Amino acid sequence: VQLQASGGGLVQAGGSLRLSCTSSGRTFSGYNLGWFRQAPGKEREFVASIDWTGTRTYYSDSVKGRFPISRDNPKNTVYLQMNSLKPEDTAVYYCAATSRPGPYGSAGLYDQWGQGTQVTVSS
Repeated sequence: VQLQASGGGLVQAGGSLRLSCTSSGRTFSGYNLGWFRQAPGKEREFVASIDWTGTRTYYSDSVKGRFPISRDNPKNTVYLQMNSLKPEDTAVYYCAATSRPGPYGSAGLYDQWGQGTQVTVSS
């Protein structure tokens, strides 16, 4: 699958954004999907993931309760609703896909990556 992320931007602390990631190639069906982020000078870190059925979701502790992940398989789209944003959420956000089962928080599991979308949260 070829992934394209969108929806990033500049927002004040406490605000919301919704990121979307679509597939321009093969269908999302059967793929486990994840969101990762990378801030300047830091390593890429796991944010959230959703399994291919859409019934199991996983979150990092830093976003749990604030960033629900969802997917719409007929639309080949995965969403990350970002609420109560904080300046420390500032990063480039990447969507990723994998057809393999495993530790969904590990970037190494994913073999398809989108180009990233910038999220900047001002204080």
